[in-house]
Parts: sequence; C-alpha cells; structure tokens
Amino acid sequence: MRETMLSNVTSINVEDQGLSAAESVFTSICTQIAAWAKDNPDAIALADSAGTLTYGELVRRAGSVATRLRTAGVAPGDCVGVFLDRSPDFVVAALGIFLARAAYLPIDITSPGERVAFVLTDAAVGTVVTSANQRPRLPEGQWGSLVLDVPEPRTGDQHAPLAEPGPDDLAYVIYTSGSTGRPKGVELTHANLANLVQWHVTAFGVGPTDQAGQVASVGFDAAVWEIWPHLAAGATLHFPDDDTRKQPQLLRDWMIEQKITISFVPTALAEQVIHLSWPAGTALRTLLTGADVLHRRPPADLPFQLVNNYGPTECTVVSTSGAVATDAETQTTPSIGRPIDGATALILDDALRPVPAGEPGELCMAGPLVGRGYRNDPDLTAARFVTVACGDEPYARTVRVYRTGDQVRLLENGEIAFLGRLDKQVKIRGYRIEPAEIVAAIDRFPGVAASAVVAQLPSDGAEPELVAYVVATGGDYPRAADLRAFLASKLPEYMVPVRFVRVDALPMTINGKLDESALPGKAAENLLPAGGDPAGGDPAGGDPAGGVPEGSDSVQAQMAAVVASLLKLPAIEADENIFLVGGHSMLAMQLVLRIRQTFGVKLALREVFSAPTVAGLSAEVARRQSADTTAEGAR
Repeated sequence: MRETMLSNVTSINVEDQGLSAAESVFTSICTQIAAWAKDNPDAIALADSAGTLTYGELVRRAGSVATRLRTAGVAPGDCVGVFLDRSPDFVVAALGIFLARAAYLPIDITSPGERVAFVLTDAAVGTVVTSANQRPRLPEGQWGSLVLDVPEPRTGDQHAPLAEPGPDDLAYVIYTSGSTGRPKGVELTHANLANLVQWHVTAFGVGPTDQAGQVASVGFDAAVWEIWPHLAAGATLHFPDDDTRKQPQLLRDWMIEQKITISFVPTALAEQVIHLSWPAGTALRTLLTGADVLHRRPPADLPFQLVNNYGPTECTVVSTSGAVATDAETQTTPSIGRPIDGATALILDDALRPVPAGEPGELCMAGPLVGRGYRNDPDLTAARFVTVACGDEPYARTVRVYRTGDQVRLLENGEIAFLGRLDKQVKIRGYRIEPAEIVAAIDRFPGVAASAVVAQLPSDGAEPELVAYVVATGGDYPRAADLRAFLASKLPEYMVPVRFVRVDALPMTINGKLDESALPGKAAENLLPAGGDPAGGDPAGGDPAGGVPEGSDSVQAQMAAVVASLLKLPAIEADENIFLVGGHSMLAMQLVLRIRQTFGVKLALREVFSAPTVAGLSAEVARRQSADTTAEGAR
C-alpha cells in the first residue's frame, strides 16, 4: 500500500531522501565563502568590465557593510533592501547583509518608483543599501539608506570575525506578482539556500576552476542561483553588460571570450543561443535554462549540455532539473526533469490526494527547498503552504508542501511533464505575472471603466504576449500610446501589454466571472487608437504644430530601415504604430539599443511607448542630435 499511495512521488523514499535532508548538517553560505577566502584570498571572486574583486576583498568589503548595518541599527532577522544594479557591488551588499544576520530584498533599479516604494513599505524595510549614482532614484519613505563607499585600499584585516546565520534565519525575500493586484514577498531561509547550493555544486561538479555567468536581473530569483553556489565553490562569477546579456550573438561571443564554463540563460534566450554556431573547443560545458516552457531541443552537434530546470520562487529557485536530449534523439517537448536532491514531488488532485500514475494533477513540492511563506501575509501562506498525508499505516506521515498551481503528469521514465498553469498566472520571458496586477494599474488610468489582461500566443507561435482589453467610461477610449506610457511608469516593462483592444463590455460567465473564451481573439481589429484622438488625429502621437527638427528626413530613412529590420518587414510607413505591426516590449528594448548604436542617442524605453512610430522616434532623435550639436558649438 505504501508504494501505491506514493506512486505519484518521483522521489519514492520520502523518509530517507526528500524530507530527512532538512536534518543534515548545516553550513551557511557565509562560512563556505569565508573558508575559501581565508585559504585563497587572491583568487578572483567577481569580474566585470570595470575589473575584478578577489575573495579576500569580497569578504573584507562585505564585513565592512555588515559593521555599518549593525551600527545603523539593523538587527538579526531584519529585511534590508538592496537598490543596486547587477554588479559585484550587489554581491558585496548581499553578503554583508548575511553577515549582519539580516535578509536581503533585491530591487530591480528599473522598476517604477511607485512599485519600489510599495515593496519597501510592505516588507517593512528600515534600511536600503544603494550607491551614490542610484541614491537619487530611490523613493523617499520610512527607510534610511546606506550608500556603498568607493572600494577601500587592500589593507587591514580581511578576515574579521563573521556572524553565522542559523538554518532558520531568513536569507532573502523576493517579490513576485500578486493575484490580488499587489506584489507578494516570498521568504526563503538559509536552510533553503544551503540545500540549493549543495545540490548545484554536486550535480554540476562546480569547483574553483569554473567561470560562471551572472545573467539574470537581480529581482529575478535565478540570480540567487547564479551567485551563491558558485561563490560557495570558489568559482569566479562574471557579469556581462546589459546589452550583451540580452542579445543571443553578443552573449555567445562574451561566453566564448570569458571562457565561461557554466551559466544560466532564461528560456527564451537559451532557445536562440543553442542554435547559434559554437566552436567545438568552447569552454562552456553546461548551459542551464528555465523560467518558462522550453519548446526547442539542442542540435546534435552542440558542444555543451543543455539542462532544463523548473521551480517557483517559493521553492528556492529550482525544484526539478534534467538534461535535455538533442533534437536528433527525440522530437517530443522537453520535460522539466526530476526533483533535485532533497526535494520530493507529489502530484495531487483538487482534494490533495495522489492521482494515478500518468494522470494530470497539481504539482506540490516538499522538502528543505520549501520556503517559509509570504511576508506579512499569513492567510496566503496558509492557502499555498499546506500539510498533506502521505502513505498508509505503519508508514503514514504528514508533510508540509507548497502548492505550485502547475499542472503536470509523471512520465514512464520518471520525469515530469509540465502541462500548464491551473490558475490565471502566466509567465512572460521567465517572469511570473499575475494579470490582476496589470489590470489594477490599467483601471487607474483616467477614462478606463474596466479591463482584462490575458496571455496569447502570436501568429508566429513564439513566446506568449500580453493583450489588454479595455472598456472606456462614456465610450471615449484612451490612446494606446498614453496608456502604454502610463503603465511603463507603474510596472516593469515585461508587464506592459503588447496590444490594447477596446471592448464595449467585458464578457462574463453566469457565475459573474470573466469569460476569457468570449474575448476577441488574436485577429481583433478594434484596437485602441495609436495616437491623436479616437477618430484619427496624429498617428505618431506627436505635436504637428511643434515643427520638425532640421535633418529629420535623413534620420527618418535610417530609422525606417532599423525598425523594418527588427520587425522583419520589407518596409514600414512613417506613421505606422510599431506595436500594431508586430512590435512588443522585447523588441522595444532591442530598438532602444539599435537607436543608440545607429544614432548615438540614448532613448528611454517609455519614450518608445510614447512615440511608437518611425516619424515620432525620428523627430526625437533629430531633436537630440540638434541639441547636442548646438551645445557642442557653444563650448
């Protein structure tokens, strides 16, 4: 009966494998890094385009941060914000927070100020570690700031006494999109982190000779996975610049140049990277991917291994993992692998009972990877972190599990097939998104009576894209450009919908819930006006009476070529809205980069949203160039 009851558990031996792992000897990440630094103080820990930082320097600088935090009143168990870009300084700050026995809360510096303020307030943050150049962007609130100093000379004690966090101490808090329209903070402990580190180092044979990449944004929990296991193993962590980490060809070239041996790359980017040409002698041996559904397999001649990974933030980044066979071996969609060491996977029905082997059910994770819960939200914690019964007497026991909300089934080979979300949560470019949070922002725009947001696959079958359906107050619909710019000031760019569709009313089921199946499909033509007024007006969203800067005609010709190339179109009209002919937020980011490369002008992403036409962008570029020329002449 015991095996029958647990036939859906991929780690069958619950007592000996998944659940007893929490009782193993605990060694904190601080102790592991400090031990390596003491014996190898000159080994390179962190490297970017600005230089390198040794392990001795890392520990000394982190110790200085810890001392300053304690002096500022930070106590064990406090949550400290980190408002820094993806850089060695971020690692110094996070390790310093660990040494103060506090938890770090990573904040993406590109997030709108309103969201940053909400997260800091909700998490009850009293201190934020930042830098002199980022401090002006930090919203004001009930928190103080600790501005990192310029790196000190290599003098003094590099191995000052370090605090030792306990296994139950909070390590970090990461905010994800919330189903109520409010982001929610996920709390993870040092025991959770230690389990991830131990599995990763063992599974991938990581050691001091490894050169690892740090590609993910700091607010994405994959960054936790990229940073701590590699530093615990004495490896060197490399930071590509933002342009490099977002472009497949540039990222490949950087990995080859830096002799990267192991790196994580988000799914959408990894699917492109693996189909580039790679030299047979590349140093890269393992490419880790995850955060979204992997649709493509690697070619047979790829000189490194692709490993697909799955895991919600609530389960310390990675819950399941598996090497992906090449497309020459199988044409099926890659699985999400098997539970990692210390993890137990249960596939349950709505009543939290095991489903028959091979049948679909909700994936629930147990073991030392399961986090503490949601910060300051006991009700949501109780709903998602639950206790279930496993087995019959005399082996019956209860275990604490996290309900992922993902539907899966167990394959014959013991791997797990991902089938989709059970709720309305979606993933866009690896980020977990609750459409309700976007809806809450749209509904705050003047003139919007109601809205709905869903994820749809575009006609080319690429990544899902967000589509917003808008009901106007009094029938006077807002301009898409205005709404897009408004959302860009409130939400991260990956949460800004690609298309905005006007509807007279949102379709409802007989139970009063949104009937998504009755919403206009991908071919909907009733889009919000791109610019001007709803009847037509200025398609570019600009000011026709404002005049056109001198030289804008030549700029417009170049701009048209750049935009058409990105959209893979033979040509594009000057007043066509980029987002209505195939554009999306990822393309907008690429466009910002191409504009900088072509014209030497650095536009903000929200400026593309505000003037999403060749004419509008060309006028702004020409204006900037004219202003720069005038300023240069004045000097």
